[in-house]
Amino acid sequence: MERRDVLRLSAVAGATGALTLGRVSFADAAPAAGQPGGGPGERTRRVTGLLPTGAPDFVYLPVEVPHGVREIAVAYSYDKPAVPEGTPGNACDIGIFDERGTDLGGAGFRGWSGGARTEFFLRADDATPGYLPGPVNPGTWHIALGPYTVAPQGLSYDVTVTLRYGPQGHTPAPVHPPERARGRGRAWYRGDSHLHSVHSDGKRTPAEIAALARAAGLDFINTSEHNTTSAHRAWDGLWGDDLLILTGEEVTTRNGHVVAMGTDPGVFIDWRYRARDNAFGKYARAIRRAGGLVIPAHPHATCIGCNWKFGLNEADAVEVWNGPYTPDDEITLAEWDNALVAHSRGRADWLPAVGHSDAHRDPDVVGLPQTVVLADDLSRRALQDGIRAGRVWIAESSKVDLAFSVTGERGEHAGIAERLEVSRTAKVTAQLKVSGAPGCTVSFVTDQGRLYSAPLPASGNGTVSWQTTPDYAAYIRAEVRHPSTTAGLPGPMAAMTNPIFLGRWG
Repeated sequence: MERRDVLRLSAVAGATGALTLGRVSFADAAPAAGQPGGGPGERTRRVTGLLPTGAPDFVYLPVEVPHGVREIAVAYSYDKPAVPEGTPGNACDIGIFDERGTDLGGAGFRGWSGGARTEFFLRADDATPGYLPGPVNPGTWHIALGPYTVAPQGLSYDVTVTLRYGPQGHTPAPVHPPERARGRGRAWYRGDSHLHSVHSDGKRTPAEIAALARAAGLDFINTSEHNTTSAHRAWDGLWGDDLLILTGEEVTTRNGHVVAMGTDPGVFIDWRYRARDNAFGKYARAIRRAGGLVIPAHPHATCIGCNWKFGLNEADAVEVWNGPYTPDDEITLAEWDNALVAHSRGRADWLPAVGHSDAHRDPDVVGLPQTVVLADDLSRRALQDGIRAGRVWIAESSKVDLAFSVTGERGEHAGIAERLEVSRTAKVTAQLKVSGAPGCTVSFVTDQGRLYSAPLPASGNGTVSWQTTPDYAAYIRAEVRHPSTTAGLPGPMAAMTNPIFLGRWG
C-alpha cells in the first residue's frame, strides 16, 4: 500500500516546531505467508510526499503498530535536485519515537541516525547503531523526518515501514563503563571528549576508537554521538585501568552543537529547539542534572547549523579548538579571550577553554587536540571538577608537554586557573616550560593581547620567561604555535593554556 502526501507552504505552520502527517495503519493480525504487503510474517507500507521550502524542522509520520510485532524496520530516501550555486540543496535526517510519544525531553525517544543511514531496524534484542533495542509495544509510533535544508524545488521523500511479527525477544541489560579508572592520584590527565563512532555519523567502531585513544596516549574519552545514547552500552570490554570511558551526547540543534560531557549512562538530552525558542537553559540544566558538563562545540564552524547561537551564559566550558587548528578556531579563541577580560574585572562568570578532536573517520586523528586536566584522580567527577575549575591546557598530541606558572617577588606562586594575589604594581614572572614542540614559538597573551613572544630551541624543548605587573596584565595565558601558514594569521596552535589571573581585582 502506498500513500502520497503533498504539503503546500500554506499548510506549514512555522519553520521551527513540527508538523504531523496522516497516520499509517497496519492490520491488527500478522499476515499469512504469501499475503500482499510483505513477506512471510511481515507487512509493509510506503509513504511518499513533498516538503516545501520553509518546512518545519521536524515532520512526524505516525505509524499505528498493532499487537504481535517483533521488529520495526524503516527505509527512506529523498531527491537531490540541482540547485543554483550558493543555494543549499536537500538534506533530511531521520529517527523514531515509540508509543510513549514525541514530547520534548519525554521517554519516547528510540533512536536517531541523522543523515548517516538510509535504513534502520529495532526490536527487543537488537537495533541498528544509533537506535535503542527494546520492546516493540503496540500504539502510535512516530518516524521523525528532519528536513535540514530544502531546495527551492522542495524535498520529495519516500518512506517504507515494515513490521515483522513474532514473539518478542529479550532485551539485554545494558553494560555501562565504570566512573573511575585506576589513575595516578592527583595528576594531569589527557582526554578527548568529542568523538563519533558508527552510532552516529562516524565510521569507526567503539573498539577502533578505544585502540586509537590508547595509541594517542589518552587517559579518558567521552562518547558523544549526535542526538543519541545508543553508544553508551557499546563499550563493554574496552575500558580498563589505563582508559576511562565517559558517556555523553553531542546535542545537535539547528542553532549549534553542545557536548554533554559525562552524563549518566542512558540519559537522553533533547535537541529539537532553536535559539529563538528560549529553551536551551532548560536542557543545559538537564545535562547538569544528569551529572554532565555543558560544552558548546566548534562555536564558529561554517557548516549549516553548526555555529553556536545560544550564547555562553549556560556553558561550563567552551571548545575553542576543534580538530586540526583552523581560522574558525582562531575566531572562537578571540571570543573566549574577550570573555576572560570581562571575568578578570568581575563582570562575567569564569569560562574555561577545552579542545577536542571531533574525530569521525580516517584520516581524523583521535586526540588532535586533547584536553589535559589536573584532577585528583581518574574519575568522572574529578575530571569534571578540574575542567569546571579551568585546571586545563590543550595540546595537539601527547608528544607536547608543558608547565606554566607565575611567581611573585616574595615567592608567591600560582598555576593554571589560579589567581596570584599580589599588589597591582608588584613585579611577577611568568614561566612556561615546553617539550615536544620543534619549530614553535611561545607567546604570552594578556587582556591587552599578545605582549611577548620567543622561539623555542630547534629541539622544541625550552623554558621561556617574561616579567610584568598586574597593572599591565590582568591575566596571562600561554600559547605555543607553529609558523604561520596563512598571511595575516598567526600560526596553527601546538598547545595553549587557560589563564593565570593577577592582582586583587574584584
